[in-house]
Amino acid sequence: MIGKLTGTLGDKNPPQVLVDCNGVGYEVDVPMSTFYNLPGVGEKVSLLTHFVVREDAQILYGFGSSAERAAFRLLIKISGVGPRTALSVLSGMSVADIAQAVTVQDAGRLVKVPGIGKKTAERLLLELKGKFGADLGLQAAGASSDAQSDILQALVALGYSDKEAAVSLKALPKDVGVSDGIKLALKALAK
Repeated sequence: MIGKLTGTLGDKNPPQVLVDCNGVGYEVDVPMSTFYNLPGVGEKVSLLTHFVVREDAQILYGFGSSAERAAFRLLIKISGVGPRTALSVLSGMSVADIAQAVTVQDAGRLVKVPGIGKKTAERLLLELKGKFGADLGLQAAGASSDAQSDILQALVALGYSDKEAAVSLKALPKDVGVSDGIKLALKALAK
């Protein structure tokens, strides 16, 4: 029903913001990724929204990009994942990180998000497989081939963070083999 709000940012209290649209103030819950990119109070803001009507509440969720809103909509379609959990996932991971975790089926990344247990993470991966990247038009960075996903998993297993592993993958040639890729990535990470 309400797809977009454009107005003046009236107040910021994570995870909620107040958007004043010509004298009407809308309370909007936003993921932290959107919250950190908001302008200062009193400045003009535009948010894409998703309106949820429940028996006991009507809640607006706002997003800074269409990719975030599309990811939110995919997440809430999954059984057992409500809007609050979806917002938590988007606050803990970027859309590209979620797409990459789905592509390589890495439940460990999702479990790091508060409120997501092992079973929920596995259900998310199972239900989003094949949908997430295609629906959002995303190609998971660093997971474009089986070799690169194997290299990424090896680096994470060796104790490197997801970000460190992903950065080292970007420096590798696209057609590198798994063993050579791991060696090159380890050399780059050792510097």
